[in-house]
Amino acid sequence: MTTIVKAADAAHFLSLIPAMLGFTPRRSLVLVPFHGVRSIGGLRLDLPRDDTDLDAFAGTCLGMICRIPDADAFAAAIFSDDACADGLPGAELVAALRRGADACGVRVTDALSVGSDGWGSHLDSDCPPGGRPLGALTPVQVSDPPAAGDQASGAELPVVDAARVAAVGDALPALLAALDGLRVPVGAPRGTGRNRPRIHPEALAVAERLDDIVDVFEQALATDAPTASPFLAALLVWCLSRPALRDVAIVQWSADARRGHRALQSQQRWEEGEDYPLDLARTMWGDGPRPDPERLTRALTLTRDVAALAPEPFRPGALATCAWLSWALGRSTHAERYALLALDIEPTHGLAEIVLTFVNAGHLPDWAFRRP
Repeated sequence: MTTIVKAADAAHFLSLIPAMLGFTPRRSLVLVPFHGVRSIGGLRLDLPRDDTDLDAFAGTCLGMICRIPDADAFAAAIFSDDACADGLPGAELVAALRRGADACGVRVTDALSVGSDGWGSHLDSDCPPGGRPLGALTPVQVSDPPAAGDQASGAELPVVDAARVAAVGDALPALLAALDGLRVPVGAPRGTGRNRPRIHPEALAVAERLDDIVDVFEQALATDAPTASPFLAALLVWCLSRPALRDVAIVQWSADARRGHRALQSQQRWEEGEDYPLDLARTMWGDGPRPDPERLTRALTLTRDVAALAPEPFRPGALATCAWLSWALGRSTHAERYALLALDIEPTHGLAEIVLTFVNAGHLPDWAFRRP
């Protein structure tokens, strides 16, 4: 259900932005595109550094606006830690945005700044030199209030019980031993007596589930992460550390089990020399069909828990998966955090490097610019 809230004035509009984004932006530029008088989402960007070419930055912003179908106007809101004593923060950035908008034929409905001690509109000739009092920006009561904190909040891995960490740490080598045992060719001697390695029965049962890994990924999505068994968590840790299986999980969690089966079969054929289907590859690059955000959110909850439980050598795969899922959900700040954590452990981790490149280039998935 879509909740429509009409902004009575500029102060009310600024107060609505945290509810629109799901957090309170800090040191940010927020662009709110409009179709007619209705807003159609919001885009948050870090404020440009002092040495940034503001016209080039504004061009990137206008490029994003113009990618949104039906967008014919936008409002800009700057959230700064600077004071308003010497004028509203971001005046030069606003001027660059207005130049870019004129060049693109896009209307600027308002250009606002919130500083440490005031706020105001750059288009309001009656705005006092030091801005208006911050007291006018009272939180708006909405059915889905924003989370506490700013855009970076909530990117920390969940705090997990030490006993669970230890249990997964014990389950993982047992799982690896079971997987190694399953790789012994049929009919080959497996050792006898003291020479026969003991395989934990639960590890063996979980390892055998690799025969239907798509079902494992689908059931994991429906499992309350903190209640997952140590051996299932260990299996997910192992799967996400292997690029081929991790990519199957990402494609599947972006759509459904049927697409997961296709991704698995395509991966196997690719390893045999066939071309990988373009429509599946496009999902990884953010150019495919719009994923189900509810599935992506559940997958992110799951993989955050897996990353928190994983022994450090196995953690980068889960962290990089968290990074991709966050990026796909439009949470680039969180995606950067997870990618950097993965690269701290494994400096050349492929998916983490890709996601970090996306974030640093300001590249968003194509579906971010298409309304549901």
